[in-house]
Amino acid sequence: MNTDSNNLSKTSTQKSSDDIDLLALAFSVLRGWKIIVLFALLGLVVGVLYSRYVNPTYKSDALIQIEEQSQGISSALESSDLVTSSVGPAQTEAQLIKSRMVLSPVVDRLHLDIQLRDPNVGTFDRIKSNKTNTQFSSPEGVFLDTDNGQVQVSKFEVSQDYLNRRFTLSQTSEGFVLNDGFDDFRGQLGQPYRFRGTDGAIEIQVNELPTGNYPISITKQSLQNTTDAINSALTVAEAGAQTGMIQLSLTGPNQEQISLILKNIILSYIDQNQSRNSEETTRTIKFMESQIPNMKQKLETAEAAFNTFRENNGTIDVNQEASMLVAEKGQIDAQINELKLKKADLTTYYTEEHPQVIQINDQLQVLNDRKREIDNRVEQLPEVQRQFLQLSEDMNINREIYLTMLKNYEQLKIVKAGQIGYARIVDMPISTYRVIAPKKNLIIMIALILGALFGVIVVLLKNALKNTVKDPERIEEKTGIPVIATIPRSPSLSRLAKKKDTPNRLLAYIDNNSLSYEAIKSLRTYLMFGMPETGKLGHRAKIVLISGESPGVGKSFISANLAEVFGQLNKKILVMDADMRLGEMHRLFNMEPDNGLAELLSHEQITDSNIAGAIHPTAMDHIDFMPRGKQPHNPASLLTGERFDEVMQQLSTHYDYIIIDSPPVLAASDPIILSQYADKVLMVARYDKSIEGQLNYAIRQMSKANIRVDGIVLNDVQQTKMSKYSYHYNYAYGNNK
Repeated sequence: MNTDSNNLSKTSTQKSSDDIDLLALAFSVLRGWKIIVLFALLGLVVGVLYSRYVNPTYKSDALIQIEEQSQGISSALESSDLVTSSVGPAQTEAQLIKSRMVLSPVVDRLHLDIQLRDPNVGTFDRIKSNKTNTQFSSPEGVFLDTDNGQVQVSKFEVSQDYLNRRFTLSQTSEGFVLNDGFDDFRGQLGQPYRFRGTDGAIEIQVNELPTGNYPISITKQSLQNTTDAINSALTVAEAGAQTGMIQLSLTGPNQEQISLILKNIILSYIDQNQSRNSEETTRTIKFMESQIPNMKQKLETAEAAFNTFRENNGTIDVNQEASMLVAEKGQIDAQINELKLKKADLTTYYTEEHPQVIQINDQLQVLNDRKREIDNRVEQLPEVQRQFLQLSEDMNINREIYLTMLKNYEQLKIVKAGQIGYARIVDMPISTYRVIAPKKNLIIMIALILGALFGVIVVLLKNALKNTVKDPERIEEKTGIPVIATIPRSPSLSRLAKKKDTPNRLLAYIDNNSLSYEAIKSLRTYLMFGMPETGKLGHRAKIVLISGESPGVGKSFISANLAEVFGQLNKKILVMDADMRLGEMHRLFNMEPDNGLAELLSHEQITDSNIAGAIHPTAMDHIDFMPRGKQPHNPASLLTGERFDEVMQQLSTHYDYIIIDSPPVLAASDPIILSQYADKVLMVARYDKSIEGQLNYAIRQMSKANIRVDGIVLNDVQQTKMSKYSYHYNYAYGNNK
């Protein structure tokens, strides 16, 4: 039972610790709200500038329908299932639209491989204008508007080595000059020119240029780069599954330009589609035109032979069986000739291994076998009948083949005259002038959020790298020294700290009803009950040494106010400023630093009069003050001598409490020397300023000298709603207005 209770307690404690850490993380982020707001504003500025820098993007759409079946030869010949015309799926046609076969004619027609750019337009100009001019490519040439006039180039052809190389065009008094970085080519406006450069030929016709020697960049792109650029902005996809409808869309900075380009892409594709569809019909017509004269000649020969036979033998009555054999054989021959015609047409596209060709060969094999059976039956008839049947069969077959071919030939010519492709334009592109990008509000919002997130990261990194003292429990865990007091920040004192001429800055005079003052009293209570009955020097005085790990932690503030609250107990108190280098405690008592500890230790002998001359009464009852004196060149040596020991021995007989304000531990060795006389050694750390690592190191340095730090005073703790550590003093009793 006890084990379960302990485990439950540990789990609850661990969970509470995790919650506090997350809460501390959230509070640390909130405390850095100024940094977060700063980066959010920077992100906002970047988002606004970017949204103005980027040119607006427009979109143009079109729709094409792919027919399920071609209206070509198969319909004209009323073919059987032996020959079928396959139609490519919409996905295949979509890829075909993006091919160079379709795009290359568009590039040539609109001069899309000629790229003009105005190098005089900088980043600031783009942001200022919110939109820059872009080129317009048309069959007449390429146009670009500038501040000094328009650019118009109707022709620009270069050799292979000049492709994708930037040239500079500018107007001169005589015409224009074209420069590639090495050579200057000069010509007249409106005239075609052919130049010969070091890397090949250049053909160009410039019709118009900006005035005032205004340079323009011109580049002849390769076909691959141009088609890649088009395909990067072109989207071709089937609209839905198995619908046969292809949706085309093109994006770009110029609405009229992208509509014109997309229109030409569609027309180029339709032209390619029609030429592909009529190619089969054209080849078949040519084949028939070559075969019809031969068929006619064979028919005439068969008719002449049959007529001659009838003249020589008269009319012969062929019995019913012979007539049936003749009729069947005639049908078989017609089918064989039709299949041969189909096979000849297919073999212009496919090999003998194609499934349709193999199917026709199998069909021919069956018909030829049946024909041989009929021939064997006919051979059993009388000779005259056999000749009659043979001649009659040849004449009928040749007549049927000739008439069928002639009929199909005429039908194909009609089909070709009205033949169209199996792709149909449903919607041509139109100019909507609707901007699809950039979405300025979205960009600004994203930039603002990203800036704020970056600010949060900076705050977290700053806190992680700085690792300042904030949590008393963490300090105790890291150092092993208890935090005996947390002194809240006094708002009244903070306001007065900005005024250097304030006469007195002790809490008793400025903020005696604050939490800060109550915390000083709590520290007094801790020291009163924690002090030994007899001081370390064997006299009545209890000596408290107050130091810090670094300057600016507020040890002088703690020392002065602690002395004031001790003085309320009618105890005789001495406050000693032992920081003979940079001590500032005299400012708290409105005194001068002269005639203090440094002068006292500089005497050859320590006398009562010397000690009395270094001690100055304060405005507060029962409290005396010994300032640091003029800065000596060897403060540590003065403290290690016998004279300081003699001074401490005499002072401890006259005072109840001696509070020593020493230099920082990491700045001087003086605190280690002074600690030899102290009954309590306190280390002051400043909230959100002292570094954990420095505090730990200072305590370790004291430990190496066999000096035990009795407690840590956490000073200037900020009582805010964003601090999880305010619970250490939030319930202090008193008026905190």
